[in-house]
Amino acid sequence: MTNPKPTVDALRHHLHGPVTTPTDSGYDRSTTGFQLLDPHRPDVVVETTDERDVRTAVEFAAHSGKRLAVQATGHGRGTALRGGVLLDTRRMSGVRVDPRARTAWIEAGADWQRVIETAAPHGLAPPSGSFPGVGAISYTLGGGVGLLARRHGFAADHVHRLDVVTPDGAHRRVTASDEPELFRALRGGGGDFGVVTGVEIGLLPVERIYGGGLFFDLARVPEVLRAWRDWTGTVPEEMTSAVTMLPYPDVPGVPESLRGRHVAQLQFSYLGAAEEGERLVEPLRGLGEPLGDTLRELPYSESGAVFDEPEQPHGYRGRNLLLDNLGDRELSDLVERTGPEEPVMCVTGIRHLGGALARESEVPDSVGHRTAGFSLGVLSPLEPGSGEEEVRKPHDEVLAPFEARALGHSLNFSYGSLEPERVRTAFDPATYRRLAELKAYYDPDALLHTNHPIPPLKTER
Repeated sequence: MTNPKPTVDALRHHLHGPVTTPTDSGYDRSTTGFQLLDPHRPDVVVETTDERDVRTAVEFAAHSGKRLAVQATGHGRGTALRGGVLLDTRRMSGVRVDPRARTAWIEAGADWQRVIETAAPHGLAPPSGSFPGVGAISYTLGGGVGLLARRHGFAADHVHRLDVVTPDGAHRRVTASDEPELFRALRGGGGDFGVVTGVEIGLLPVERIYGGGLFFDLARVPEVLRAWRDWTGTVPEEMTSAVTMLPYPDVPGVPESLRGRHVAQLQFSYLGAAEEGERLVEPLRGLGEPLGDTLRELPYSESGAVFDEPEQPHGYRGRNLLLDNLGDRELSDLVERTGPEEPVMCVTGIRHLGGALARESEVPDSVGHRTAGFSLGVLSPLEPGSGEEEVRKPHDEVLAPFEARALGHSLNFSYGSLEPERVRTAFDPATYRRLAELKAYYDPDALLHTNHPIPPLKTER
């Protein structure tokens, strides 16, 4: 006789956190998150409070034959879960800092802002990204290119330990010596192998940076992108920078000074004295009269001001490519294809890589394409209810000149559904095969629903 499938009422009985279904209040809050487009629509939402709740929810999903996903704390949801079980980890947001060891223990639902605030009183900073509201763990599982990246590498390089609940319901303490293959996979290979309930990560002795932005009108200073690209070849690893092109429509509601303009926002984070940062940036200041200049010395606790990204949840889709270099003609075409007159708003961002990002981690991980010199991404805002197909063609057209020599793409800068072939291009062939083998070992029935699905590859293990 087969065992009956567990019920939602039985699940509630075994959990500390609440359980909601589509008819309960709070369901929409738990299923939407920062990304408003195409929210999850699970059968059951479990608001986990600890590792025991996670194990209980995973076992419930497995025994019920339901797929399971984790609600992204930050930007990350791609393909929505239909039916199944959704874990909302927002109640697991604790952060503990060990100032002597220079480490932080981060629970599943904590964002980088919480880590930054907890580390700052000790004169320490995490390897966090451009937007502090992003979930620290999901960001790190995908590699993590942060504000200090060219000097200190990927966030995944700084992971010491992960606590993981695998699809069989087992709690695993994962380190370089305990389950080393899983440790390697989770550091840069995404979260398709289990539910990570906590991470111990190394902190950096950073209290202040010199950072902010320079804003130029591309119609008046069309050489901005080429000048910035050339400039990146002259700066030390302590300088991490990027450029974002923002097309402002000529409509009411947009500040008059920006209406109809195509604005290049140069973003800088320099790990050194403000005077030296000023000297390094001066050649770019000399390109022309900027529309704005927010560069200053600032505490790392205010590091979100460097990119000054939107804090309000919204809908969007985006793609990216990793490139070895950027040609003059390609950059000119990029400006022409993304201006305010285009029918679809395309926000285009380029990040300078290299430096420590190009060096292999002391302990092997799964970060792909470390030799890339630049990351190029295009993103479009979309109203809730819109379809991804509305921006697919414009994005393809923007990236087409770069596709032929692209090294691949980054998991963390892919905002939308990812078919397995596109996931494959985030890694070299040997790494992808190893990840697919591990997927078959830890999740042979593909219980986990993630943004970056890796099909299991059956092997003799």
